[in-house]
Amino acid sequence: MLNENIKAIRKAKGLSQEELAIKLNVVRQTISKWENGLSVPDSDMLISISEIFETPVSALLGESIIEQEADDVKVIAEKLEVINLQLAKRKETRRKILHWAFITLCLLFVVTFVFFLTLNSAYLNWDYGNPETAVKGVGVHIFEWLFIRIAPVAVVIAIIGAILTRNRKLHGL
Repeated sequence: MLNENIKAIRKAKGLSQEELAIKLNVVRQTISKWENGLSVPDSDMLISISEIFETPVSALLGESIIEQEADDVKVIAEKLEVINLQLAKRKETRRKILHWAFITLCLLFVVTFVFFLTLNSAYLNWDYGNPETAVKGVGVHIFEWLFIRIAPVAVVIAIIGAILTRNRKLHGL
């Protein structure tokens, strides 16, 4: 909600991301991250944004409160904390999905490798006089040939990815 409000008000005021960034003494990418919901401005920056937009902070946060609350900074900080927690949850969910995707990829390569070991290139003894068998045999051979060359690199990348995306809190890092 905050990200959408910043973007909508900025556009309504006729400011580009670059122009707003200059007024706030930040880089344009920071504005982009706020507007895409990848990060949120801190409470001081939120107050600066509201002054530039000539809009109450509560409107930026999505509330339609007309009167000013006595403890604005505390309220803003609490709302930013909630937004930061939501972003952290989203990031943690993405990390878990990516971690299990890497592990699944490793298992898939191991299972395929075991399949080729048990197949023991039996397709080389097939009757290649039969066009259907010949096409299947060539297809299996091409897949096996590519797999043997690509799999080691892919497994190493998947293992590294699984290690890098593991839960660091669990391992004390």
